[in-house]
Amino acid sequence: MGEREEGLFRRPAFVRYFSAVAIGAFGTALTAVAMPVLVVDVLEADPFEVGIVAAAQFVPYALLGLVAGVYVDRWRRQRVLVWASVGRAVSLALIPALWLAGLLDVWVLVGLLLLFGSFAVFGFAATQSLLPQIVERRALLAANARLDQAEAAAQTAGPALGGGLVGLIGAPLAIAVDAVTYIVDAVLIAGARISETLERGRAERSLRREIAEGLRWSYRHRTLTPLAWSTHVWFFANAAALTVLAVFALRALGLSPFAYGLLFAVGGAATLLGAAIASRTGSRFGPGAVITCARGLYPVAWATIALIPDTEAAGTSALVALFAAFALQGFAAGVENANEMSFRQIVTPDALLGRVNGTLRSVNRTFAALGAIAGGTAASLADLNAVLFGIAAVFATAFLIALLSPVRTATAE
Repeated sequence: MGEREEGLFRRPAFVRYFSAVAIGAFGTALTAVAMPVLVVDVLEADPFEVGIVAAAQFVPYALLGLVAGVYVDRWRRQRVLVWASVGRAVSLALIPALWLAGLLDVWVLVGLLLLFGSFAVFGFAATQSLLPQIVERRALLAANARLDQAEAAAQTAGPALGGGLVGLIGAPLAIAVDAVTYIVDAVLIAGARISETLERGRAERSLRREIAEGLRWSYRHRTLTPLAWSTHVWFFANAAALTVLAVFALRALGLSPFAYGLLFAVGGAATLLGAAIASRTGSRFGPGAVITCARGLYPVAWATIALIPDTEAAGTSALVALFAAFALQGFAAGVENANEMSFRQIVTPDALLGRVNGTLRSVNRTFAALGAIAGGTAASLADLNAVLFGIAAVFATAFLIALLSPVRTATAE
């Protein structure tokens, strides 16, 4: 496995792809801090509006995800990825521009995030489907682990810098930095020399039939189907959790933007640690066992957060518990993501990858949108600690789906 990992960086196309992912992840991690501060502190949104904003960028997946998967399989994925990055850069750049003009409010922000999400639908479907055109399938686990390490490193530095930038120049201008990273992303991918194979005659085929093919592979496969449902439930829980966390940490606990960014930086460092061992553990125990064990850590993390009193007088021990729990969440994500992604890429034929990735990401993000709205609504109506316990229970459901299905023993062979 070590030789395969070393060989990855002898491929110029992979180096560009890796660099684009790392830089894009850095900007995304920065925005993960700046956006909640913009919504909660600058625009003074209530918890329900926080949920609506969190859901907005996911809604396009429900509307466009299945169609995007079909066209990603028809078109050159490299070109789709370039234009999707440009579109996301423009969408984000409009946020500080409209804020400076005095025209930004919660609902304008929702519109911009809907636009951002529309480009992201195509971008992520192309990203996940392009990698097998760059590296051999036997090297996909190592490649995905390297990419996860890059993202985790960015998630470690990005939030800390994001918190500092928000304190220095404000949340709207900090988001402009993320817009720049998408331009750099587009330039890097555009310059990569990638030889893509397209299936001839695809343009004459039925859009409905091609969507159905992607759905059948995703939801009739012995292992992909329960894995998909476990992941759908996980996305619902995670979106609800992060929505409630923004209100819980920034308002109830009174964390500063820098401390909030530091929380995500700690989570990013733990993700980096998990990603560093993802390839080795997947090869030794099998991707299914690794995914299942990792999913069992999330309910523990969020139940721990739910036990923290929702008051600024909670004390140092409460903050230590919060940071430790969020680190556990990050570690679990780092260990499982490369194994899940490489397993899906290996068992899915290349001609179906765009549709399968588009289908699953569409449903995942639809569940995330529902989770964000549900989390925001629940936080408006109920005690925050009770809501967090409910979220931990949903994470436990995702774990049980994997544990009680063929996912637990799945291999990539």
